Amino acid sequence: MNTKGYVHKYGDNVDTDVIIPARYLNTSDAKELAAHCMEDIDKDFAARVKAGDIIVGGANFGCGSSREHAPLAIKTSGVSCVIAKTFARIFFRNSINIGLAILECPEASEKIENGDEVSIDFDTGVITNHTKNETYKAEPFPDFVKNIIKSDGLLNSIKNR
Repeated sequence: MNTKGYVHKYGDNVDTDVIIPARYLNTSDAKELAAHCMEDIDKDFAARVKAGDIIVGGANFGCGSSREHAPLAIKTSGVSCVIAKTFARIFFRNSINIGLAILECPEASEKIENGDEVSIDFDTGVITNHTKNETYKAEPFPDFVKNIIKSDGLLNSIKNR
């Protein structure tokens, strides 16, 4: 399981209200949520993001509420993975539940810059920054998590057993 894309980088404490502002929570339409993803911190994100792109954040990414709308908006916008120094616990679990790949890697979080081209090998946890010709090591996904992500979420992985 691999991905490759360009980086959209953000800082520490990116909360769920910034990822998907509360004024858009009156819908559960994933495409509508994606159209407003990150707009309070990066108004052009939805227009710039391409399928396969990667978000890199700092510490405590996804803090705030427990709603699944935030990782769903990120995933539906086309982002293939979020890399951060650390994740808020509920955001981490919600991301896996809906099939959004996320990796904790402090070194990658610090060294990768906005616009860098990055690839990820989820089997080994190796993150390659092609722009800087550097590699970083995250903990690879266990097989059951890879199955959830490949199945597009926890509920689908149970159906596919």
